[in-house]
Amino acid sequence: MVKNCRIDCKRIILRPVTMEDAADMFEYASDEETVLHVFEKHKSIEETENAIAHYFMAAPTGRFAIEQKEINKMIGTIDLRIVKEDQIAELGYTLNKKFWGKGYMNEAATALLKLAFETLELEKVFAMHDLQNPASANVMTRLGMQREGVLRSHYIHKGNRVDMAYYGILKEEYVQRKQNKETSIEF
Repeated sequence: MVKNCRIDCKRIILRPVTMEDAADMFEYASDEETVLHVFEKHKSIEETENAIAHYFMAAPTGRFAIEQKEINKMIGTIDLRIVKEDQIAELGYTLNKKFWGKGYMNEAATALLKLAFETLELEKVFAMHDLQNPASANVMTRLGMQREGVLRSHYIHKGNRVDMAYYGILKEEYVQRKQNKETSIEF
């Protein structure tokens, strides 16, 4: 995984998060709408710097900044949390709301699915979303993930018990999807 700490995509670069990303991260981490279903809103740039130091830089493997190439701006994060003994990984992500609906998260997540299945040879990638966040379900569905169930009252977020939808894609499903895309003719 360490060999794959930078991934170049068409419009974005996935790379390690650094302290230089603090202002860009604070821009969306301090926005209630962006982080509504993900984490507590950051109240200061220092809080963002602390998150970068203690989460992203303390254990950077599998944790990526999403940098938009055209403007050289960090617009979100995505991570692949691997459970090696089970040959699976959990996908997690956050994106600045100014970049929602433009396909950036699909591009980033597709790159990590490729890494997971083609390089790391994992057997499954899964992701979860708060049932109150259907936009995240749309991302998972576009990736070819299937809804496998609901984890009821799974965790406490902002003082409330939250139900989480659980989605997954198996290696053979990923391979089949990739073969179907390569053989389809687009008009």
